[in-house]
Amino acid sequence: MTTVSWTENGVERRAGWRPENGATPPRDMLVVDDDIAADAALTLARSGTGILWRGDFHNARQLHAALDRRLQKQADKQAAKRASRTSSDASLTDLFHVTRLARSQRAGILGKILLELEPDYTIRLRRAPDVRAACEHAYGSSDADGSPVADVSGESVLVSLPELLGMISAYEWHQTGIEVAALGDRIHPAYGVFAPTRDEYLDLVADAAWPDGVDRPTVMDLGTGTGVLAAILARRGARRVVATDINPRAVRCARDNVDRLGLAERVVVEQADLWPATDEMADVVVCNPPWIPGRPTSALEQGIYDPKSDVLHRYLAGLANRLTPGGEGWLILSDLAELLGLRTRKELLRRISEAGLVVVDTIDTTATHSRAADDTDPLHAARSRERTSLWRLRVG
Repeated sequence: MTTVSWTENGVERRAGWRPENGATPPRDMLVVDDDIAADAALTLARSGTGILWRGDFHNARQLHAALDRRLQKQADKQAAKRASRTSSDASLTDLFHVTRLARSQRAGILGKILLELEPDYTIRLRRAPDVRAACEHAYGSSDADGSPVADVSGESVLVSLPELLGMISAYEWHQTGIEVAALGDRIHPAYGVFAPTRDEYLDLVADAAWPDGVDRPTVMDLGTGTGVLAAILARRGARRVVATDINPRAVRCARDNVDRLGLAERVVVEQADLWPATDEMADVVVCNPPWIPGRPTSALEQGIYDPKSDVLHRYLAGLANRLTPGGEGWLILSDLAELLGLRTRKELLRRISEAGLVVVDTIDTTATHSRAADDTDPLHAARSRERTSLWRLRVG
């Protein structure tokens, strides 16, 4: 773990540094309290200075909100200017990259507000909440070597306020769970694992007919995340489901959900880079790859961004060798990348053909999430037309 040093009250201090998004330590550190003004804090953060908060916890949240409003207002103005000139896929592509860059810069600035976590995950600030359970859920023994976030020497750790708020929110979601209509039950997401908040792709998998002549298929669910699709497929009557994910947190999360739902006898969750380690085949191979070509900046974004559509391409390339005779690959894919000019339908069809596959059917649904109807979203021109499809693929 990287160590950060600073001077406070004439004393040299040090703490661990292990951000979830891989951010580098700030070049300089300044200890501040409730007296700092939002504009002054914004200037410091933009310069790359870490703002180590020693005031009231709730005032830290108010400072975060004030900075966020200022940054959002500026980003909205820039996006509105570009959106007014947007009338083609090329300009939508440019707008997407500009919008994502602005969000990344905004996150970097807000991430300069830092708090100190004691080795037992407590925060020594006025009105600070008890975040120990949330931190244990998020960090716990998630490192490859099993070490907790706090250094084994007993040092404290610096964490950005946005990251801490994200951990608190994720833990609340984990405890409450998400009601999934297609499952008739709740799924409990984990920190750093993409949550199934969009119903349309879940309904596609729940309603699609099994391949002809198959009543109780064997199934693979590649990139399972929370395990929601594996659970839906098992509840539908799949005889055996092998679910995989490269993210260790996702594997633990999926196993917990499968156990909670009483499906452990039929659903096996493995840590793997897409395909299971064994050469077994399946009647149905489901994959809901990240929909947007791009580089993820955190573990959570691995469920959204796929560099050069690598996961999609590897799924298509390996599918023919993993299907039983008459079996089908179910590819769940949004056309948002096409609408944004990041991928073409022609390219997708070419990849399918080159993999020795044919499209036997596509089942489409319109987007129902809130952003599709938000006309203030700079990418509304694309999101309002988005469709999610289940592509049924067979060996040609």
